[in-house]
Amino acid sequence: MKIALVQMDIHIGKPDVNFKRAEAFLEKAIRQQPDLIIFPEMWNTGYALEDADQLADVDGKHTKQLFSSFARNHHVYLIAGSVLNMRSEKKEITNTMYVFNRQGELVLDYDKIHLFRLMDEDQYLTAGHQLGLFDYHEDVTIGTMICYDLRFPQLSRTLVNKGAKMLVNTAQWPKARVDHWRSLLIARAIENQSFMIAVNRTGTSKETEFPGHSMVIDPLGHVLLETSSDENIYYTEIDLHMVDEVRNQIPVITDQRLDIY
Repeated sequence: MKIALVQMDIHIGKPDVNFKRAEAFLEKAIRQQPDLIIFPEMWNTGYALEDADQLADVDGKHTKQLFSSFARNHHVYLIAGSVLNMRSEKKEITNTMYVFNRQGELVLDYDKIHLFRLMDEDQYLTAGHQLGLFDYHEDVTIGTMICYDLRFPQLSRTLVNKGAKMLVNTAQWPKARVDHWRSLLIARAIENQSFMIAVNRTGTSKETEFPGHSMVIDPLGHVLLETSSDENIYYTEIDLHMVDEVRNQIPVITDQRLDIY
């Protein structure tokens, strides 16, 4: 599987600008013919939560139009990072990830379940109540998380217990805690014997610096890719057969004592 990681700066509170830039990144990324393109967290608005009711993508309409047609036209899987989303039926604002398959069909609609109080998400957003899982192939399930979700090992293990061979995290993780970012990503890969793909934003917003450092880690914890802080598209190739090989060598998943814990 060839993966393109879109590590972009985000213009806070300017969805029109960010959508134009996202489209440009898509057009550039597809030139290398990846199987999957991944964007960072809330790339459409950044953390302009105080204006969320005016800025949010209503029912993800704009996001779905752009990414669905692009996926279909170019026969590529797209993880549209996450966007600030307004669910019109319930009048709820969520931090929502959309995933589209090669036919442009929406195969995952995941609301971030752990809201980050330090960025006031709990004051403005509604938490999700369902897991982020989708089937990439018949024998490959991918589990997804958004930023702060990474700090909850129960979530990644649950995704793996439900079949995930690859975990994806899209984030706006600050430079101040980049050591936690690296350590937790490597730990999630090792303990779950899965590939860990993490796409972080870069740039500065409201005096908070974001370091990039998007990462790709194999099921043994080896770092296959770690980016700089530059805004860019980064590419990696992984062999998903490695997951079964590693899990057969050290049967951590099958040796769980779920009857006890």
